[in-house]
Amino acid sequence: MHDLNQAIIQCERCPRLRAWCRHIAETKRASFQDEDYWGRPVPNFGDPEALGLIVGLAPAAHGANRTGRMFTGDRSGDWLYRALFRAGLANQPTSIAATDGLELRSVLITATAHCAPPDNKPTPEELSACQPFLAATLAIRPWRAIWCLGGIAWKAVHAELGHRPFPKFSHGAQHGIVLASYHPSQQNTFTGRLTETMLDEVAQTFARMIDGG
Repeated sequence: MHDLNQAIIQCERCPRLRAWCRHIAETKRASFQDEDYWGRPVPNFGDPEALGLIVGLAPAAHGANRTGRMFTGDRSGDWLYRALFRAGLANQPTSIAATDGLELRSVLITATAHCAPPDNKPTPEELSACQPFLAATLAIRPWRAIWCLGGIAWKAVHAELGHRPFPKFSHGAQHGIVLASYHPSQQNTFTGRLTETMLDEVAQTFARMIDGG
């Protein structure tokens, strides 16, 4: 895991994404002007002995690109970690900074793209360039459960696992050990497309699968 994370952090495969991350890290958001931004590809985060894997889309420009930890410092992470806490998979419901003491139980978090993309939209070429990191993460061990946040993650995981044709994505879908939910992005949570109850249901199913239930 250490070697994989070091390879992720040092990656320079996507010039557009690297330039964007550095730009955001230099200009910063006004409310974070006194903070040092991470500004690099964001490594996997979680329990090194995890049996459950969560796959997101990409770091947020002022979230993980700022803090250096997956789903940390943004509203998507607020939703995700609250759900993991209620499911017994995190020791606290908040994720503010990489030094805040958050620990995950048997969960590792990765993404289809490890750099923050403009408008939260990595290109197909950028996703393809990052796919080897997802492949390496999936190959670490025989996972008991894989939770995909959104359709892009769902498709990327099934592509890597060789499941064709791709099973249809929908919130709450399950194909073998792979689960799906809407991504806890503001476009889903602010509109009511995704509620905390809906996210909790998937998180609890994920927890049961990790525990062998």
